[in-house]
Amino acid sequence: MNRRAFLAASAAACVASPAFAQSADFRAAASYSAERRGVSMLVMRRGEVIFEDYPGEGGPTHGWELASGTKSFTGVMAAAAIQDGLISSWDERAADTLTEWRNDERRRITLRHLLSLTSGITGGPLARPPTYAAAISQPAEAAPGERFAYGPTPFQIFGEIIRRKTNGDPLDYLTRRILAPLDIEPTHWRRGADGMPHMPSGAGLKARDWARFGWFALQGGEGRVDAGALRECFAGTRANPGYGLSFWLLRDGLVPPGRNAGIELDTTMSERFGGISMAAGAGDQRLYLVPALDLVIARQATGILQALMRRNRGPQWSDADFLRLALASFA
Repeated sequence: MNRRAFLAASAAACVASPAFAQSADFRAAASYSAERRGVSMLVMRRGEVIFEDYPGEGGPTHGWELASGTKSFTGVMAAAAIQDGLISSWDERAADTLTEWRNDERRRITLRHLLSLTSGITGGPLARPPTYAAAISQPAEAAPGERFAYGPTPFQIFGEIIRRKTNGDPLDYLTRRILAPLDIEPTHWRRGADGMPHMPSGAGLKARDWARFGWFALQGGEGRVDAGALRECFAGTRANPGYGLSFWLLRDGLVPPGRNAGIELDTTMSERFGGISMAAGAGDQRLYLVPALDLVIARQATGILQALMRRNRGPQWSDADFLRLALASFA
């Protein structure tokens, strides 16, 4: 089905839904996305797809790399591990599993510190995740909870913790507990020199699958994971009120991952819709969760490498501008 057909079908779906009597119109947002290297934009409400657009190289069966949008899987994995009893709580100390940390300054680091990026361990170079062994060898440079440090290293440390707790591949655990029950099948997932999956980046998903994951998270895990534990993923920290446990929170005080990240806030709008949160990756990969509307928006694009090298040309991305267009029908 081509882009025009998808737009027509989506518009019909909006008209058919009683809750969308005013015909929510996502075409302006789709155009905004397409003009900025977009290859997919999908809107899901209450678990049902109500709009799809696949410009350029895009298509419903084509998977695209999520870049750092991959990170949000770790928070959900941790919530599942809490339900399974593999992890006692978010405040379990990493050194309970990483025994080599028990006699140095890292012994006070908890899983909450790791996935909120406040462990005191440096984030490391973007887009170059270390091996699990190299990650757990990193020293702490600050006290836990003191400062926010964005980067891949803490997520690789989390991967090693899950590897030890399950005595297996962390991706196998994620697949068994979350992805397979949701009929989500990644199109690819990068691995490191140690053969282990990259936990902070490298997953490839179709737009429909990424949106389905977002709906699962928005619904508190649909009974498959501990809802209370999952809720913690959407609570910020003193070091960064705008970052939870692997999810970005569009609220005052957000410390962005770096310059030119495209994270421009409209906090008034975010609050009006229940506090919008998102998974975000280089090249402006985005998965927005809009609680007040029971709405999920997945957006994918080309240009990840160019973004990491800061060589993207053309119109720049703004979360605030995109969301104003996408949610204009509900203002």
